[in-house]
Amino acid sequence: MDGHTLHGNHRETGMRTQDTPVKIAESEKITINLGPIDLGQIDLLVQEGFYSNRTDLIRTAIRNQLQSHGEVIRQTVARKSLVLGLQHYSRADLEAVRAAGQTLQIQVLGLASIGTDVTPELALATIDSITVLGALHASAAVKAALAGRIH
Repeated sequence: MDGHTLHGNHRETGMRTQDTPVKIAESEKITINLGPIDLGQIDLLVQEGFYSNRTDLIRTAIRNQLQSHGEVIRQTVARKSLVLGLQHYSRADLEAVRAAGQTLQIQVLGLASIGTDVTPELALATIDSITVLGALHASAAVKAALAGRIH
């Protein structure tokens, strides 16, 4: 594809379900390809002082689009019973789920995080499925174990 590659960041926000802090990546890097005309127009707006840099324009454009679709997003989050923001599952959380004889269907719009001390076996025993619109943070071993359950 002819075009230039730009890098932007998407800020992750949300609330944790427990009081102990979780280290969260401030942003996720994305890459987009733009044609030379679009890129030139962006550079012109930056040069004229409308935006501080390319990333500023891209973030603003994304936020404006998300805001313009805000009602659809809210309705879809409610309809699909998605957790909006940050949802963290610690080892203690998953052990309690296992002790109760239950399993989880995790559905998150934002960031789903599984504790680094969660074993692949515990994850498999307690998580039926994971749907994340955003980012999933878990150890490589847990992600590999749950690969067939991540949608």
